[in-house]
Amino acid sequence: MRFRDRAHAGRELAGTLRARQDGGDLPDPVVLALPRGGVAVAAEVARSLAAPLDVLVVRKIGAPFQEELGVGALVGDDDPLYDEDALVRLGLTPEELAPVVARERAELHRRERLYRHGRPAPELRGRTALVVDDGLATGVTARAALRSVRRRAPRRSVLAVPVGSPEAVALLSAEADDVICLHRPAAFMAVGLWYEDFAQLSDADVLDALRAATDAEDSG
Repeated sequence: MRFRDRAHAGRELAGTLRARQDGGDLPDPVVLALPRGGVAVAAEVARSLAAPLDVLVVRKIGAPFQEELGVGALVGDDDPLYDEDALVRLGLTPEELAPVVARERAELHRRERLYRHGRPAPELRGRTALVVDDGLATGVTARAALRSVRRRAPRRSVLAVPVGSPEAVALLSAEADDVICLHRPAAFMAVGLWYEDFAQLSDADVLDALRAATDAEDSG
């Protein structure tokens, strides 16, 4: 199955999550989107669950010779989380990646300042932290996100995505209380192949989604 776009994927995912919520599996949820792409998916989920929407900014650490090849990820001021197997396979060391880490951490903080406007991160203690992205390839960014979330003592941590590689879903099942993935194609290749429209989102798109979610929560 291919999704028309991220909003379509979000509505499909929301249907499954709403059934889980009705069954009592997602008590007091907070939806945490991984920007930028995950925000468009998460906005549909938050709307369906009548849950607050926020962002959890994670940055991929790409290989110096191929930025799209993720070998690690960053969240906040946490130490980098590396895919140790990938480092060995590519002959890379954390020291060699230090310039990449510095650049990605600077971009991470820029996005946090822009998206939060000084607003504190949501309280997760005792709630269901529902981490949402548009898909899982290697799973390294989602793993960093989930580890960061777990340190904030949620009642449950749940990862929800429309599509993912079977290997990444299996890996992340050890990091979350539940992983909900609608489609796990054996021949996965890349997240974007499972969307007809996979255009990149802008900062303005993220801000618009967060603003709309806040307005809906206030009016509700």
